[in-house]
Amino acid sequence: MPRTIAIGDIHGCSIALEKLLAEIEPTADDTIVTLGDYVDRGMASSKVLDMLLDLVSRCRLVPLIGNHEIMMFKGLQNGGKDLEFWMMHGGQATVGSYGGRLQNIPQDHMAFLSHCLRFHETANYFFVHACYDPSLPLGEQPDHLLFWQHITDFPPPPHASGKKAVVGHTPQADGEILNFEHLAVIDTYCYGDQWLTALDVDSGEIWQSNERGDVRTRSVGGQQKA
Repeated sequence: MPRTIAIGDIHGCSIALEKLLAEIEPTADDTIVTLGDYVDRGMASSKVLDMLLDLVSRCRLVPLIGNHEIMMFKGLQNGGKDLEFWMMHGGQATVGSYGGRLQNIPQDHMAFLSHCLRFHETANYFFVHACYDPSLPLGEQPDHLLFWQHITDFPPPPHASGKKAVVGHTPQADGEILNFEHLAVIDTYCYGDQWLTALDVDSGEIWQSNERGDVRTRSVGGQQKA
């Protein structure tokens, strides 16, 4: 049966991504939605993007853009303070993964990132990088919510569409999904020595892996996290 699987913020963690994909074993029938923040903080952003480019030939990949890709684009295009801002927020690790030279970033990586989407939706779910306005259609969501707004102890209300939201961006320091009835936050802080998470949104199956190469699987029963 075709699956729709969301993957949280990768942040240059290539070992975790490799282990996760080996567990998922994506097929041509599957849709994998990556929630953005492929680069920065971890040490292997270049390899992560190579793996995502390879994944395009193995399944239907729906990559979203995150705030770290936005910082990367602004830094590379504008230089100056925008480049300094990116460097301060993980960009140094990304450039290091390309041998320490901005000129080494290949065109196919930039082309891939330039085609990443602002959001994705299915019949029952929608996917954004960070947060959302519950009253606005997805095509009208402002950038500061889609890419920058953290979800803290009080999540936004259910979206007017009635669909469940799947988001990243807000790192869960305990490595566990923050799960509400209408919203799941699946950035589980891989770069902070926790887990990279994949969630089959229909079955509730969860796969998690880390940079040590550990893997664990389980199911989410729709139970709200305490």
